Amino acid sequence: MVPEFSVRIRVRARARPGRRLGEPGEPCEHLVLQGRLAAKRTLHRMHIESFVLVVDDYDSAIEFFVDVMGFELVEDSAAVASDGSPKRWVVVRPPGAQTGILLARADGADQVGVIGNQVAGRVGFLLRVDDFEAQYITMVSKGVQFVGPTRHEPYGSVAVFVDVAGNRWDLLGPRPFHETA
Repeated sequence: MVPEFSVRIRVRARARPGRRLGEPGEPCEHLVLQGRLAAKRTLHRMHIESFVLVVDDYDSAIEFFVDVMGFELVEDSAAVASDGSPKRWVVVRPPGAQTGILLARADGADQVGVIGNQVAGRVGFLLRVDDFEAQYITMVSKGVQFVGPTRHEPYGSVAVFVDVAGNRWDLLGPRPFHETA
């Protein structure tokens, strides 16, 4: 059975001159929430283990991410699809990263249709690097297609590139150091 809960949160609020808290159009003094807890009350550490990138071919995707981008090949093992057909479990990730990319070969027309368009033409993946210029030069020398010029934004240098499947990525340099007053 899921436990019931009731929480009373005290909120500091001020009414407009000549009005009282809680009157229509004025803030309330406190808020009461009631409902059911759907999970344990304790918070646990969590992280994203991996995300799926649909590709048309395992080997060309491995070549791009490992040989061109410099990612680690974490796993490449035989597996069986839900229909019993053979597949591979292929995971790559940037050096030192915790989150991996599961490269999944498209199976069926619906999946083939999302190759290169997993996020509807938007930049959907962001790769932050310590040395933007060196990574950019390496990627260009290895034939990676960049879309437009490098920009310098408040969050760092950025250049949009296209992966082996046609998805758009941001190559991001280090965050600029900002002194606070």
